[in-house]
Amino acid sequence: MDKGMRREIHLVALTMTGLGSIIGSGWLFGAWKAAKVAGPAAMVAWILGMAVILLIGLTYAELGPMFPRSGGMVRYAHYSHGSFVGFLSGWANWIAIASVIPIEAEASIQYMSSWPWHWAQWTHHLYVNKTLTPPGLLLAAILVFIYFLLNYWTVKLFARANTAITVFKFIIPALTVIGLIAAHFDTHNFTQYGGFAPNGWASVLTAIATSGVIFAFNGFQSPINLAGEARNPSRNVPLAVIGSVLLAGVIYLFLQAAFIGSMPGNLLSHGWASINLKSPFADLALALNVNWLAIVLFLDAFVSPSGTGITYTATTARMVHGMEANGYFPKVFGRIHPRYGVPRAAMWLNLVIAYIFMLMFRGWGELAGVISVATLISYVTGPIAVMAFRNMGDHVKRPVRIPGMSVIAPIAFIFASLILYWAQWPLTGEVIIVIIIGLPVYFYYTAKAGWRGFSEHFRRGLWLIVYLLWMALVSFLGSGKFGGIGVLPYGWDMVVVAVSALVFYIWGVRSGFPKPNFPEGENPQLVDAE
Repeated sequence: MDKGMRREIHLVALTMTGLGSIIGSGWLFGAWKAAKVAGPAAMVAWILGMAVILLIGLTYAELGPMFPRSGGMVRYAHYSHGSFVGFLSGWANWIAIASVIPIEAEASIQYMSSWPWHWAQWTHHLYVNKTLTPPGLLLAAILVFIYFLLNYWTVKLFARANTAITVFKFIIPALTVIGLIAAHFDTHNFTQYGGFAPNGWASVLTAIATSGVIFAFNGFQSPINLAGEARNPSRNVPLAVIGSVLLAGVIYLFLQAAFIGSMPGNLLSHGWASINLKSPFADLALALNVNWLAIVLFLDAFVSPSGTGITYTATTARMVHGMEANGYFPKVFGRIHPRYGVPRAAMWLNLVIAYIFMLMFRGWGELAGVISVATLISYVTGPIAVMAFRNMGDHVKRPVRIPGMSVIAPIAFIFASLILYWAQWPLTGEVIIVIIIGLPVYFYYTAKAGWRGFSEHFRRGLWLIVYLLWMALVSFLGSGKFGGIGVLPYGWDMVVVAVSALVFYIWGVRSGFPKPNFPEGENPQLVDAE
């Protein structure tokens, strides 16, 4: 266990942490965004997205109990392949997850800007032309600081607050589904207005990556990042990951079906792509004269995103703590408060990063796709790492051994690569460049350490940098349906991605160390995980 951290989070709280991260602003906006891109076929996008995340989550469900450390998502690749892969993976994950905190606050303010009451007309000026105004940004900044304070004194306060909020999150989506279907539900919406897939099946695939589907499920990693503070992590971490993904998947499917079926025909006269709603579910409730539901949704627009914001404030601090343990950040960010058991310096760093992202991206839609792509880049190391550890034999203790992992891991890697491609050029290339830009930080700390072991770590991590550059090239040359220049025709482009992904998977697994590469003086497997 991480020195100074306390194992106080039980299975229910851990599962609620994952579910609380998944059911955030994604449910308030995801159904609308996915329907705009894919029409009624958005239902398929949610099913495919859930299946892929579950496959990826299973690889991390085995890794989490193996190394029950806080901030585990940024540690595993370092243990299996060394500092080069570990840094790229951790950097991508940290950038993606840290930017979720301001997005959740922005989502709350965006919903607030649609308040219909006469006395609240001033709120209409908080979000204008798809961006938050200065007053809107100020309110969002205050919300982020509240998330910060709820995590500042104790992990137990965070766990209790999040569990209470997550129970509320179950109730509100259920009321939304029931309220909308009771008010109006037209099954013809699933076949009229361009058919079930009005923009073609390529749009369904793109919706997975850019419409909030992958973004919504990102929260599965929260129980993993809190493994160092979980009771009985070998049992509870896998159960929390699988349980939170499945429960959230069911909720999202019902919400998407209710959104599609209850949409009034006059709003669909120009097709699904023409639907422009400021506060999607609340605006829909008002259009159907379900005013009580609109009021509940405006209230929940603070509760659901705030629950996720509180959770990510906790987990990102543990990620920075993990990055410091790997040698990528100054030691001050690894210090745990002796009384409260939380990494306060890391929390302050993430607060600053959150405010920077808030100034750069002033609306929910701007960052959802970016976060999804960046997180996918970090996810691809999970399937590689879990099989690399299996190749280490008795050098690694495996409290959990998930059946069929030799099949699950390559399939997870291939589908993660496909979703990365479906995100469309130039977004794929832009995010890959942002990840690579972080390398000077790695080289600085490597040089500070005297380049000790650099050549070995670089050789074992070469597959990842070549993979990223290859994915950017394929995205550029790919089908016009995914934003490319059309050198690779539609259909064959995905064959190229899948086949090449399998090659990189084999290369990546074989590049792992023969035994775990723990930082000097560290061996998390020697610590009593109970």
